Amino acid sequence: MTSKPRKQRKRLYQAPLHKRYKKFSTSLSPELRKSHNINSIPVRTGDTVRIMRGERKGFEGKISGIDRTKYRIFVEGVTREKVDGTATLIPIHASKVMITRLNLDDKWRRGKLERKGAAKKAKLPEEEIVEEKKPEPPKKEVEKEEGAQTSGKSGGT
Repeated sequence: MTSKPRKQRKRLYQAPLHKRYKKFSTSLSPELRKSHNINSIPVRTGDTVRIMRGERKGFEGKISGIDRTKYRIFVEGVTREKVDGTATLIPIHASKVMITRLNLDDKWRRGKLERKGAAKKAKLPEEEIVEEKKPEPPKKEVEKEEGAQTSGKSGGT
């Protein structure tokens, strides 16, 4: 891999469609992260997103279209009025939005979510078990009580 900006831009603009698809990955809302055990997924038409950056920050709407050649998505309701009075959709970069509701009409997408979520679930229980074994403060309290009893006995004799 090269680190030269010129070559990085060239690769971005000449990327084939299967690589462009991955560039449309967007983070999921905290609720979806918990339910699907996945942090991000490429956006699709029909997903509901919340805009996280720019003038329209906080606006939520459905994705009405995706332009893979210019790396932009279009959200319903995010429009600009042109000089002649007609409204046109504003293009937004996929990294500036967060998915709040997924369009699960496609069986392949559902399967992919289940596979990725299952793989992460398999890794999670080991970490949870390790965390459960850590707290052991009751032993210290027992030692303090024994120390108090022995000092009471020596003081009473």
